[in-house]
Formats: sequence, structure tokens, C-alpha cells
Amino acid sequence: MTKPDDAFRIDVVDAKCVPARHDKTLLESLEQSGIDVHYHCREGFCGACRTKLKAGAVRYTTDPLAFIDDDEILPCCCVPTTDLKVIVPL
Repeated sequence: MTKPDDAFRIDVVDAKCVPARHDKTLLESLEQSGIDVHYHCREGFCGACRTKLKAGAVRYTTDPLAFIDDDEILPCCCVPTTDLKVIVPL
């Protein structure tokens, strides 16, 4: 079942729950809600925004070139396809 564009929820461990949309990257959604995420390139090259994905799924807008583990995502170049639970590094 598909949800409306603005219906996804991102639960940030030790922070707050924020809304997400299909037309914004996860990084943009987090920033818009006041969650500070370390980043450099915004295109999946550097890996500075590497974030732990505890639950949910994302779709990459571009293939990330930075190395990520199976339980990590790059918020700069992905959008949620389900509700998410993430751990944003401080």
C-alpha cells in the first residue's frame, strides 16, 4: 500500500519524530525539522552523513559511491519508501 507523499515518518533515536516527503532527500527532511546532520557533498560521494538505519527502507536518488555497511544509509541521496527509524551520529 502506498502512502501519500508527505505521510512518511522518521523516528530519530534520542531526538524526535519528523515528517518526510518523496520529493526531498532524507537529509533535507531532517534539516527542515531542526535535526543537525554532518555532511559535505550532498551527493553520496564522501559518506560524511552516514546514518544507522534501525527500521524501514529507502530508495537512492543516485547510486552512493561512499562505502556503507548493510545497516547504514546516506541521507544526502536517499528518500524514504516506508516509515524509518534512524540513529543520527552526533
